[in-house]
Amino acid sequence: MKDILSGDTLLKILEALSNPYRLKVISILHNERQYVSQLARELGISRPLLYLHLQKLEDADLIKGNHEISSDGKAMKYYEVNSFTLELSEQLIADLASSVTIKKRKE
Repeated sequence: MKDILSGDTLLKILEALSNPYRLKVISILHNERQYVSQLARELGISRPLLYLHLQKLEDADLIKGNHEISSDGKAMKYYEVNSFTLELSEQLIADLASSVTIKKRKE
């Protein structure tokens, strides 16, 4: 995870962690890296749905994926957790609030 945290980055991380499947992905990958089919089976969801969750976690820099070739020549994408620590406090939110991008509605 990036050393310099902005309000927008904090929101991206919190959004990525706001889904129970994504929390489960982090939990599973914390124990060992896995490839997509393994994760999908363990979570009981389709691979396309899993890819959506993985993309959110990758966009927040919480996990990373690597392509590898298996011994039988199949391309496999493995995922693992990026080590991170986030201490959430009212002070952190106050410090980062000014760096949050607020999109204005079209009127």
